Amino acid sequence: MKEDFLQKLFDLIEERKNSNSKDSYVKSLLENGSAKINEKILEEALELLEATSDISKDKKQKVIHETADLWFHTMVLLSNEEVKIEQVLTELKLRFGTSGHTEKASREASDKEK
Repeated sequence: MKEDFLQKLFDLIEERKNSNSKDSYVKSLLENGSAKINEKILEEALELLEATSDISKDKKQKVIHETADLWFHTMVLLSNEEVKIEQVLTELKLRFGTSGHTEKASREASDKEK
């Protein structure tokens, strides 16, 4: 799966903005706004953390399932906030090959300049 799939999924989320909330889960989330979407993201993040603590033979599948849920709901939030998936992918590409410590330090320096 490549980033073109993420684009297709994001495009579908964008299309659902024009659907009926009775027929579309995405539309129902969007109608309830950022607070409801944030609740879902928090719920999914907690479920992902719980999945990583699982000791059953199903642990890997639970982690995959909860990660997919978290990514999906995060993409709904991006759509709600008018942030395009391309913008996030560009940011990740800019960071690629840079140490996380270096990247964080550069953000902290930039914040101090403001």
